[in-house]
Amino acid sequence: MTRDLICVSCPLGCSMSVELSDSGEVLSVKGNTCKRGEQYAISECTNPVRMLTTTMKVNGGSLNVVPVKTSVPIPKGKMFECMEVINNEVVDAPVAMGDVLICNICDTGADIVATNKV
Repeated sequence: MTRDLICVSCPLGCSMSVELSDSGEVLSVKGNTCKRGEQYAISECTNPVRMLTTTMKVNGGSLNVVPVKTSVPIPKGKMFECMEVINNEVVDAPVAMGDVLICNICDTGADIVATNKV
């Protein structure tokens, strides 16, 4: 089986073709111009990860929400589970940029970190 991808590791946006075995193992990657492209293709086909950026409710702040993100990319399949946890949490003001608001969300190894102050 072959899977076609556009690399997002750098601005070049290489068109890549990934050959996969019947069990989903990566056999070859073609079309990448750098090593990062190959790593991206392998990750995207075997264990896709994404940074999660959203907002979290704030109690008693100048704003009702604070922008947050994961400290590291998380498995794509855990996005909705993590969003459910974040949507059910409320943090008390004040919140500083860089504050860890949720540790190890959904056992992903990622923390939810404030990206602004409230």
